[in-house]
Amino acid sequence: MLVQWWEPDPYALALSGIGFLIALVAWLPLALRRLPLSLPIVCLCIGGPIYAVPFLELDPSPRTYPYATERLTEFVVIVALMGAGLKIYRRFSFRGWAVTWRLLLITMPLSILAITFIGTSLLGFSALGALLLAASIVPTDPVLAADIQVAGPQEGGEDTVRFALTSEAGLNDGLAFPFVHLAIVLSLAAATDQSWFMQWLTLHVFWEIIAGIVCGWVVGKVFGWVTFKMPGDTLAKTGDGLVAIAATFVSYGVSEILHCYGFFAVFVTALTLRNTHRDHDFQRDMHDITEQIERITMMLLLLAFGGAIVNGLLSGVGWTDILAVVLILLVVRPFTALLGLIGGQATAGEKVTIAFFGIRGVGSFYYLAYGINHGNFQDIDRLWVILSLVVLVSILTHGLTVTPAMRWLDCEHGRDVE
Repeated sequence: MLVQWWEPDPYALALSGIGFLIALVAWLPLALRRLPLSLPIVCLCIGGPIYAVPFLELDPSPRTYPYATERLTEFVVIVALMGAGLKIYRRFSFRGWAVTWRLLLITMPLSILAITFIGTSLLGFSALGALLLAASIVPTDPVLAADIQVAGPQEGGEDTVRFALTSEAGLNDGLAFPFVHLAIVLSLAAATDQSWFMQWLTLHVFWEIIAGIVCGWVVGKVFGWVTFKMPGDTLAKTGDGLVAIAATFVSYGVSEILHCYGFFAVFVTALTLRNTHRDHDFQRDMHDITEQIERITMMLLLLAFGGAIVNGLLSGVGWTDILAVVLILLVVRPFTALLGLIGGQATAGEKVTIAFFGIRGVGSFYYLAYGINHGNFQDIDRLWVILSLVVLVSILTHGLTVTPAMRWLDCEHGRDVE
């Protein structure tokens, strides 16, 4: 029987769509270089119409598929963390990374306290729900922040702002986990009336942080040796950047087996791998493959996010919710970041730029999905609505301002804006 021409083969449609997506991945970053637009904004604009097609009856909302959301966002984040670590040229030191420690140890805890207060007082969440929301929202995102991060290996461009935002995004994804686990253990303890503090402190704070860092360093040392220093044929001679993806999976997998924070492990592995031979041409090969995989998966997730929005993910949003989101993004983050940067080695313009660009994105979806899947929380749908609204406003606000802001900053410091 002949197939009617107006009944397209789903497989052929899928192939065409994937091909179109890959072409966009390659072309859009170049096309958007001079425009006040970002790749995530374009993805949202494309995803909405795709999922609005009548015969595509699929709602890709994260609240509908929380377990799939957790795993998919987890994958994108660990690849992005490897890419972020491979970008950083500056050697690790407590003094050289002072701006990072300020953002992690001052800005981040203050932001969690402020957002938790907003969640309970303005949004009406319970204390536990507000804490989970705050811990999910507060990390800056390593996935959606490519336009404000350090350039790839051998490309230069590691100024104060880009280094601060890249290193912060690399480490605060791991540092948010103790707060997420605090919300989880409190939610479970409320139902079972069991003691929780020592378990949280010893396991979820000390062990998982320290073991994650050590695990990442060991895996990075091993991969650094076999990639650059092993006698005979090293992995670098293959010219295959997939070595970075192998290191990502091994680091994250081993850390999860040891029950420690895999996000810490992957980022430390990347830093260690870069530091083994910082100027080798193969560093760029490894970075390029992670960047390509990150962009493809990021675009797929944002297309789905755009589809979830047109399918009613943000239905029921009120003025109070909008006010809370504006406070979180435009008051809490800038104010706490400026507090953390008092006395730091940066100009006033650099501090304001760092404070403003606290981009929220894929990592926030991961943390909320993880918390919901492992804890016992109320108002789950509303948590998804507020978090999604925060990410949407962040994508739009930061995406529209990042190009002119970074060009202005480069001009102020006499750097080549090209």
